[in-house]
Amino acid sequence: MRKIEIYDTTLRDGAQSEDVNFSLDDKRDIALKLDLLGIDYIEAGWPGANPKDEQLFLLLKDITLKHAKVFAFGSTCKPGRAPENDPIIQALVNARPDGVTIFGKTWDAHVLGQGGLGCTLDENLRIIRESLAFLKKHFPLVFFDTEHFFDGYKKNQEYAQAVLKAATEGGADRIILCDTNGGSLPSEILEITRTLKNELSIPLGIHCHNDGDLAVANTIAAVESGADHVQGTINGIGERCGNANLCSIIPNLTIKTGCMTIPQESMRLLSEVSRFVSDIGNLSHNKHQPYVGESAFAHKGGIHVSAVINDPTTYEHADPSLVGNQRKILVSDQAGKSNILY
Repeated sequence: MRKIEIYDTTLRDGAQSEDVNFSLDDKRDIALKLDLLGIDYIEAGWPGANPKDEQLFLLLKDITLKHAKVFAFGSTCKPGRAPENDPIIQALVNARPDGVTIFGKTWDAHVLGQGGLGCTLDENLRIIRESLAFLKKHFPLVFFDTEHFFDGYKKNQEYAQAVLKAATEGGADRIILCDTNGGSLPSEILEITRTLKNELSIPLGIHCHNDGDLAVANTIAAVESGADHVQGTINGIGERCGNANLCSIIPNLTIKTGCMTIPQESMRLLSEVSRFVSDIGNLSHNKHQPYVGESAFAHKGGIHVSAVINDPTTYEHADPSLVGNQRKILVSDQAGKSNILY
């Protein structure tokens, strides 16, 4: 059975949602829930950029997680600096997580343009290569997020591939392809990921944003094209329109494709964890959310109910109990005899 690594960034990327402000205790409690769910990697935050995140790493050092590895997030060193002299890199080392993920610029416009790094293309390649190589001396696992990868690849394929080469030379253990603006289509994700899978020996990951309402579809397309590492958040929370929703990705991959994601016995906790994150973040839980929403398996029309009582597969694409949810039969002016009898 094919294993797909699940990397949760609820505490970092998810916390950038407009509606969310997790306290230190909130972050600790969410981390414990994610570990119980069987998540492989928990991105706890960005030490050096946020004092609360630095406190969280200190807190997590005294907690033994059963399954998950705790990761810190950060960037490459700044242009013109060596990584060993960069405070951003040093903060990652000082946090002493199980591993680190750093991001680097992949789109040449973000290197050269206004508001970007303001350095040469070659200098960007250097800081990627040297930052990864330095961090590999301190951590057994170092992942590289290729920011704006798909936009960069479509605009300047040669340079995007040079970034991948630099990350490979730096010793990255995973290269994560990022649809940072969330504007790519599944067909584009599928074609590009498949091409790179045939060219690279390093395991590929996928990190999608939901600006085109396609983050889950794009993630599935990447997995079908060879990506073995998936990044997302619980309930899809995140900046702008959110991140890829792990509450949909995990059951889709497990139930529909037969891949191994989280432990099978943990799948039934998915609805509970989804509601927990909404509650602790003071968010209204989306009742229409697939798989884990209160209405995900609610049936109102009489014809639907008559069929589903005799054969649930007629109007249910999955067994709700697999994700800890349950069927609802409603009574209204849309109901038929079967609704009343149920």
